[in-house]
Amino acid sequence: MTVAQFSQWLQTPGLNHFLLISGILFSLGVFAILTRRNAIMVLMGIELVLNAANINFLAFSRYTTGTLDGQVIAIFVIILAAAEAAIALAIVLNIYQNFNSVNIDEINQLKD
Repeated sequence: MTVAQFSQWLQTPGLNHFLLISGILFSLGVFAILTRRNAIMVLMGIELVLNAANINFLAFSRYTTGTLDGQVIAIFVIILAAAEAAIALAIVLNIYQNFNSVNIDEINQLKD
């Protein structure tokens, strides 16, 4: 690939660009979920994974069918993610008030 071809590839975003961005976001989200022990960081990782899925829905809707199905699904996922974030943050706040920590490893008394 020559410099001119690479420059042209960067200037015209296509499906591959969106899939690359989505893959990077998904990988970062899974990495945050698996490696972080802070509950808020895990929630941020979940949000990254959901946003990566939204980008996939929108990109495939735009470049394959041309219908609004992907946009409708993305809006539905955004609404569900907002509800999930509100409930999860309320749970994390309650855990912090009870245990003075949001570290997932330190909260083992919830099992009882």
